[in-house]
Amino acid sequence: MTAALFTTNGAALLEDLLQRGVSAGASLVEVFAERTDHLGLLAEQDNITSVNPSFACGAGIRVFRGERDGFVSTNDLSRDGLTRALDQALAMLGLEIGTRDSAAGFQGLRALINHAATKEDWLQRCPSMAAAGDRLKQGTAHLERLGQHLQVRRGSYSRDWQEVLVAASDGTFARDIRLHQSTGLSVLAADGDYRASIGRRYGSTDRPEDLVNWNSETSATEVCESAGKMLRADYVEAGQMPVVLANRFGGVIFHEACGHLLETTQIERGTTPFADSVGSLIAHPAVTAVDEGLSDGAFGTLSMDDEGMAPERTVLIENGILQRFISDRAGELRTGHRRTGSGRRQSHAFAAASRMRNTYIDAGPHKPEDLIASVDHGLYCKAMGGGSVGPTGQFNFAVEEGYLIENGQLGQPVKGATLIGDAKEVMPRISMCADDLDLAAGFCGSVSGSIFVTVGQPHIKVDSITVGGR
Repeated sequence: MTAALFTTNGAALLEDLLQRGVSAGASLVEVFAERTDHLGLLAEQDNITSVNPSFACGAGIRVFRGERDGFVSTNDLSRDGLTRALDQALAMLGLEIGTRDSAAGFQGLRALINHAATKEDWLQRCPSMAAAGDRLKQGTAHLERLGQHLQVRRGSYSRDWQEVLVAASDGTFARDIRLHQSTGLSVLAADGDYRASIGRRYGSTDRPEDLVNWNSETSATEVCESAGKMLRADYVEAGQMPVVLANRFGGVIFHEACGHLLETTQIERGTTPFADSVGSLIAHPAVTAVDEGLSDGAFGTLSMDDEGMAPERTVLIENGILQRFISDRAGELRTGHRRTGSGRRQSHAFAAASRMRNTYIDAGPHKPEDLIASVDHGLYCKAMGGGSVGPTGQFNFAVEEGYLIENGQLGQPVKGATLIGDAKEVMPRISMCADDLDLAAGFCGSVSGSIFVTVGQPHIKVDSITVGGR
């Protein structure tokens, strides 16, 4: 029964469930089913120290009645198990089987849209556990050869295969297979009282041979060079100053501090300051920001979202003016913002919500060196670390690798820097964007769990921001 549910053979069961829900008075019923196969490996020094395989299957059933919804998940994919979950979701909205005479409004499922048809062999094409372990140990061996004063060398690999099926009483019927792989290297360098901790992570989607093709020596070189520069770096002096943020993972600040505020879930919660700002200037005219699910191989790319809708390119901000919000089915229903193919969830245990995909500030006309040359005294943030964000956009992020800018030139490396600000204040201060847009893989946690996303930007200049330090 579990396997049949993911083929056209499961259509009859799904239609019975959807008709049962609509006949009880639901305005819409949605079934999301999934099977997953996960593998995680950790290499420390020259050994594999952790192997973490896991498998799961289940379904989440969501029922709408007007703007309200009820959601129940189950690991029992039998007819009885799914029916029981549906009845529980209906009961959450005060709906009962037999209280209506017909299933008016449900016309059956449309023909299956099978995005998975060309992806059936992806799991078999991924490297075996032994091969993945060998690649990680090659990476940590490169760290040993290329680095100095390294106390800890780590490599990590994660492979997530997921098969999903979405069926809803509006006729939606779609299936997909997804594959995400990520690889990381990190080191702790120490020499007397000096310490430096540097890590880099790389990720892709829909590329089974990604780990096989990974250039571990290039990655190790990048990590070791950064660790060597930061090991004896002085601490930065705190103050208000201009900052140039590097491309790729520098985009995590826009994602966290502003991107979340442009999800319709934030309108529903009343936590976004931009709720009534569509058509208004919320950023510097130099800023155009995009969220999309289309970039080839990017971590947030999708053939369909977790509500069965095809992804699209959504321009959020254009020349500083707010254009759109990121919206899912519930967001469209409750806020009026049209769906954007952004209904996403970690697993069947979560109801879908409006979530980012590949989110980035778009490229501008300048060269990266132009941004640095425009700063008399400031900070260049080559790599960002962890941070925290408040519910309405207040943020602080650590700078993992930073350099002073003096008289338009990069100066000495500095550590201990933290960028502190508020999205509503900082967005108008992004005055220059370079032409070197690049993306980086990441993970995003929110109301519907942890999901795969891409952050990104070109080099950008922030005219003034608070830099925490000593």
